[in-house]
Amino acid sequence: TTTTRTLDHVAASHGCLVPGAGTTEIFIRPGFKFRIVDGLITNFHLPKSTLLMLVSAFAGRDFVLEAYRQAVASRFRFFSYGDGMVII
Repeated sequence: TTTTRTLDHVAASHGCLVPGAGTTEIFIRPGFKFRIVDGLITNFHLPKSTLLMLVSAFAGRDFVLEAYRQAVASRFRFFSYGDGMVII
């Protein structure tokens, strides 16, 4: 998710990916238009977190909520050392 913010910031600033150093203040939430990222590898984030908002912005809120319902039903583990998912 940090990588997603970084890549999108660089693409927005330069029109393409270029090496460099810097900071970003991008806050990704539903409605955000991704410029470069077309897939995510991430874990199951805690409710009401900004990371969950980023995943919802990428995959759509309804899709993510259904994935989380299934994860809970399957007893997946959440947060940093839990199960992960690939969204393409």
